[in-house]
Amino acid sequence: MRAIADATTGERVAEHVRQLIETGDLQPGDRLPSERDLARALEVSRPTVRSGLKALEAMGVVLSRPGAGTFIADGPPDLGREPLGLLAALHGFTPDEMFEARSILEVGVAGLAAEHAEAEHLTAMAEELTEMFAALEDPQTFLLHDVRFHRTLASGCGNQVLAALVEMVAAQFHEQRRRTVAGARDLRESAEMHRRIFRAVRSRDPAAARSAMTEHLKHAQEAQALEGEGGGSGTDKVGDKGERQVR
Repeated sequence: MRAIADATTGERVAEHVRQLIETGDLQPGDRLPSERDLARALEVSRPTVRSGLKALEAMGVVLSRPGAGTFIADGPPDLGREPLGLLAALHGFTPDEMFEARSILEVGVAGLAAEHAEAEHLTAMAEELTEMFAALEDPQTFLLHDVRFHRTLASGCGNQVLAALVEMVAAQFHEQRRRTVAGARDLRESAEMHRRIFRAVRSRDPAAARSAMTEHLKHAQEAQALEGEGGGSGTDKVGDKGERQVR
């Protein structure tokens, strides 16, 4: 009975936060009241408040930042990584299937980003690109910035549904690739292709952005096939020394 009661009161916390969002009292990026204040306002225990906030965090509605508090999420909605990961484990997504899905999503997203990306998105993309060139001899770090580049690009496309879908696919891509990226080849070529995507988006050229993304994903797929033959299974070609500046 105690568990049922806790679940019911936990739902009250989620409903309270939802109402604050709907009325405009809480906006993306806003900090929520403290656990103590929420517990007092709702007349529930702090563990109950904590349970309700964890449920909201699992749904991608709020983000918990240790030492700072809990905030309304200001990025694309999180559709959750677990469902796609579970399907991948059950059915064994092939690399070709993953690239086909990425091509359908990300080519269009690149074109939209060229139309809608704001200065903050361009700045973040440039930073990830610079870090990719700096990590040409560190495949795991390169992969991290590669995935972040694609996520940032998607966040600037102006469509939250597409951004959330790319986020979900990117999470699964990273989970698969991190196990094999050490066998990747010629990261420099991959970084150069990302730079062409960035330049097209920065130039507000949707056609060029779509073309650059198509070329990137095609080469990445070919590279993964070659790496698989050598014992690896990367997606982007990888290599030697690089540059620190985005030109």
